[in-house]
Amino acid sequence: MSSKTVPFTKEKLDEIIRKYPTPFHIYDEKAIKENAKQLYKLFEWVPGGFMNFFAVKACPNPYIMDILNKEGMGADCSSLPELLLAEATGLKGKEIFFSSNDTPADEYIKAKQMDVIINLDDISHIDYLEKNAGIPEGICFRYNPGPLKEGNVIIGKPEDAKYGFTREQLFDGYRRMRDKGVKHFGLHTMVASNELNWEYFVETADILFSLVAELSTELGITFDFVNLGGGIGIPYKPEQKPVDLEKVSAGIKKLYDEKIKGAGLPDLRIVMESGRMIMGPYGYLVSKVLHKKETYKTFIGMDASMANLMRPALYGAYHHITVMGKENAPLARPVDVTGSLCENNDKFAIGRDLPEIEPGDVLVFHDTGAHGYAMGFNYNGKLRSAELLLKEDGSVVQIRRAETPADYFATLDYPGLR
Repeated sequence: MSSKTVPFTKEKLDEIIRKYPTPFHIYDEKAIKENAKQLYKLFEWVPGGFMNFFAVKACPNPYIMDILNKEGMGADCSSLPELLLAEATGLKGKEIFFSSNDTPADEYIKAKQMDVIINLDDISHIDYLEKNAGIPEGICFRYNPGPLKEGNVIIGKPEDAKYGFTREQLFDGYRRMRDKGVKHFGLHTMVASNELNWEYFVETADILFSLVAELSTELGITFDFVNLGGGIGIPYKPEQKPVDLEKVSAGIKKLYDEKIKGAGLPDLRIVMESGRMIMGPYGYLVSKVLHKKETYKTFIGMDASMANLMRPALYGAYHHITVMGKENAPLARPVDVTGSLCENNDKFAIGRDLPEIEPGDVLVFHDTGAHGYAMGFNYNGKLRSAELLLKEDGSVVQIRRAETPADYFATLDYPGLR
């Protein structure tokens, strides 16, 4: 029996499929809102105020962003299109955090024009920013703690990562920005992805709070905020447990009282840039079985492919599967669940124990709300799916239509494809 549930019945899903053909991603509005409220409640103690800048890359859909904006969230952007998405949903200025790397000049120019928080990834970008966009009144730097902090499988070791300033570069960089007239400062780090150990995030706060105290004392500057990054994982596997956010909050508060208040420093705003934890568990990829192939193994062929959900092929990531209408059926022999791309790693699951499956069955892939649709692509001419929203009242609306061949050919100026 599956220990993960879906927010719709088989009958409801069949009704949805009659209107919106598979494959598609569907998001649970009620659960998204409840989760956002819970996060903000846990951090309402922060004297300088708390905000989560939703990582737009996780689910770049303005309808989703609008839901999160209304729950008090800003946007964490990494590109010009993401800045434009945030702007279109009504976010302004310091409600937007621009954190990118190997950044082109036009993106810095737009970020400066929008008066967003600019987070520099490298000390050489100080001169680049000044030359191309000018120095803003406030600045943030991304810190790479190197061997002080362990990374994880997805993001790697911090010292091997392309991101961030060294400790020595931080002191040099903030000194230079102070001397250029910058008045507002922030400090950021992001060294893990999909981490489930709550202590990891408390340790991150410890490192940043200590740095804020040292930098403030040595350089005579005041920090407005620290950005603890994202990386809060979700339990993709049924036996996993979610991050204990109550312990995260309590642990960070204890450190705040010791290292910020205890040092007599001004109120410090605490922000995050979570995306996966905000959306991941509340999205589902719905796909129909087209074929069942019996050779050396049993292959279940879907109308979705890794173009709709790349994580299993990219990371070997696990996504739980519910076979609709067979939730309580006994498990049959192991199967590989595959897509139709001309790539042998186009598999959603390998050797997975599932109920007996036949063509026409509908499979629901769990936890695709973050880095699901967003990582889609068009290899083999595969067209990206629709995105749907399951509203709080039980109705369903389309928030992104499925691509058509005309969309795929739109950037080609070729006779016969116009």
